[in-house]
Amino acid sequence: MKQRLRLWGLALLLCGTAFFLFYTHRPAVAQEENDPPLPLLVGSVRDRQGQPVGRATVLLWQGAPGATPEAEAEPLASVTTQPDGRYAIPLPEPLPAGEVYYLAIERAHFEDARITLDPDMVAQVEEEGSVVLPELVLPREVNLAFWIATLIFAGMLAVVAISDLHNTLVALLGASLVFAVSYLGHPLSEDLFIFDFDTALEYIDWNVIFLVMGMMIVIAVVEETGLFQWLAFAAYRLSRGKAWLLLTVLMLVAGVASAFLDNVTTMLLMTPISVQIALALNLNPLTLLVPEVMASNVIGVSTLVGTPTNILIGSFASISFNDFLRNLTPGVLLAFAGLVIYSVYSYRRDLGTTGEMSPALLERLEERAQITRPGHLRKAGWIGAIMLLLFVFGERIHLLPSVTALMGATALLIWIRPDVEKMIDAVDWTTLVFFMALFIVVGAIQEVGLISVIADVIGRLVGDSLVLTMVTVIWVSAVLSAVVANIPFTAAMLPVVGYLSGIVPGAHSKVLFYCLSVGSAMGGNGTLIGASANLVTAGIAERAGYPITYTYFLRKGFPALVITVALATIWLFIRFLVLA
Repeated sequence: MKQRLRLWGLALLLCGTAFFLFYTHRPAVAQEENDPPLPLLVGSVRDRQGQPVGRATVLLWQGAPGATPEAEAEPLASVTTQPDGRYAIPLPEPLPAGEVYYLAIERAHFEDARITLDPDMVAQVEEEGSVVLPELVLPREVNLAFWIATLIFAGMLAVVAISDLHNTLVALLGASLVFAVSYLGHPLSEDLFIFDFDTALEYIDWNVIFLVMGMMIVIAVVEETGLFQWLAFAAYRLSRGKAWLLLTVLMLVAGVASAFLDNVTTMLLMTPISVQIALALNLNPLTLLVPEVMASNVIGVSTLVGTPTNILIGSFASISFNDFLRNLTPGVLLAFAGLVIYSVYSYRRDLGTTGEMSPALLERLEERAQITRPGHLRKAGWIGAIMLLLFVFGERIHLLPSVTALMGATALLIWIRPDVEKMIDAVDWTTLVFFMALFIVVGAIQEVGLISVIADVIGRLVGDSLVLTMVTVIWVSAVLSAVVANIPFTAAMLPVVGYLSGIVPGAHSKVLFYCLSVGSAMGGNGTLIGASANLVTAGIAERAGYPITYTYFLRKGFPALVITVALATIWLFIRFLVLA
């Protein structure tokens, strides 16, 4: 009875979380048509890259813009800009005639701005009920908080690269320093404020967090059926003991799966399988895991749902599933071929030391490679098939992958009734905490404007040359995505690429968005923190006793970045410059 109550409690928690994620992403309900219209000043605020500036305070003052309001004076009205940068500030009725009014726009890490309301604007508001103001561009302010956040982020990367401290501990240290500076330094100087706790939470990608958690539960259920051991034996039999062929097959499986599932989910499924195979062959699991995750990041570029960055790009630029498939698949296959050759060469010594398993070990593996719970596996198969369809087609109904993962995990828990405590223990909470802390630190450098400054420099360098613009977008995205997590970097680059697509001759074909897709996704292979799939793989590998260090991944991943991005660049030139 106690076990059943725990099971239903966990199921209700997962369902509640899924409902929360779905409900909070629904579009806002429009105002009732019979509500009386309010006199409004309507406008929007953006930065120099065209990104909306949310959480800016818009104040309506009476008097000249140069005059400082008295200490006891209060603004006539005030609002906060929405996440899309828009605001609608209500006006008091009636406005005294003959007075001067102005709007003051204030936002941390931006310079203050003023908009004077001339008498014609005031008259238009009184006659028509509203007036639309010109879009306001707020320039960034480089202050002490900018440099502190930059140093914290750079220091975090350095400690991860050269220290023995756990990655999660380093990320928590970085997040703690950001909060310490914001809360303890702000009373001393406003220039020490980075962001508050509520704002930090907005930078955490909860879709990734709950997707990983839900899939970990699903995998834990499937793992108890013996499927992974059976696949390990089947993969070995397919390769006939040839380690290089085994590596190629596993890379292909991981890559193809990533084209239809997101690469995080793929590596959650592939990592336990690969560890079983490697241990059966007396092979270091990293020999298989690192090439697999790199293949996952490469082949996932070919579809809309293959990588989180493609989902962002497709939504922003209206690029469909078939558009990605048609324009990027040949280049992705070329890059994958180069990756396979590089991986086999890079791990040639490890692959060459493996031989045929002894008959006793082969017999023991075959004994273990049995489906121990076929009934559970059939149920998991049905749930998995439904989840796959929802992953592929759920975007049409705005269904987040995290919601699909949570619903699938809940359905399995209720249908199969496993040990709840085991399922909770199977969730790698250390990796989830690392994700959250990393999102906060990366959000800090976004908040202070470091990523915007980088994007602004790119916009000034490219000029009107399509070839130069393509090369710049691809390689800058690739290199920076290896340093900065590729999801927030891609989000920051989208308005820049959209602007360049409108002014660079020949870029109307959306070629620059495909360049951004290739650079940001394949660039994730450069470092351990470059892509979420890398971190998921590292977390599971560490739990198995085979940690992937930052330095190790950099040594193996950065040459792979150069090879795959170079080959994909060649295809993009052929597709959009020669064949166009």
